[in-house]
Amino acid sequence: MPEKVLIENCSPTLAGIKTASLVNLKWEDSAQAMREMREMNRAFGSKGLRAVPLRFRKGRTLLYLYRPDQLQKDLMDERAQACLKKLGYPCGNPEQCVVFLAERVRQSPDFPHEIGFFLGYPPEDVIGFIEHRDEGCKCVGTWRVYGDESAARKTFRKYRKCTDVYERCWSGGRSILDLTVRGAQA
Repeated sequence: MPEKVLIENCSPTLAGIKTASLVNLKWEDSAQAMREMREMNRAFGSKGLRAVPLRFRKGRTLLYLYRPDQLQKDLMDERAQACLKKLGYPCGNPEQCVVFLAERVRQSPDFPHEIGFFLGYPPEDVIGFIEHRDEGCKCVGTWRVYGDESAARKTFRKYRKCTDVYERCWSGGRSILDLTVRGAQA
């Protein structure tokens, strides 16, 4: 398991304060990537986390690490559902939505910006980016903010602090599994 990269890029998700994270991992081939992801899913399953490859390209895998229980809550938001339905997502089943997202990532020439709904970003910010791109953006952190700037800045600081603490603890010898918080449905 590529622990260092996961700690650097996914700590808020490992801590249970963020729905999901994306990380681009380098592997020799897709078979090795699939073996590693099966290992991750065995290890993280009891903690309420799931790892899914969204895309394989040129020796790299775009990994989606997420908490299914939190994703289900996020996708129940009416604004998220309305936007996703317009794009053809099978709303009502988060797992099928993840499969549909993976297909969109693989097939779309542009990165599907609705992925923000799957990462736990505020719906008003995801919709703001889809509709306006850089126009009207109040600030940029983990995502582009179009809604509540103050709340977003607090969240950005919380994510940064979490990552700093996790990096320090992991460097001090704690394992990634010890640092991973058990989810509600684990």
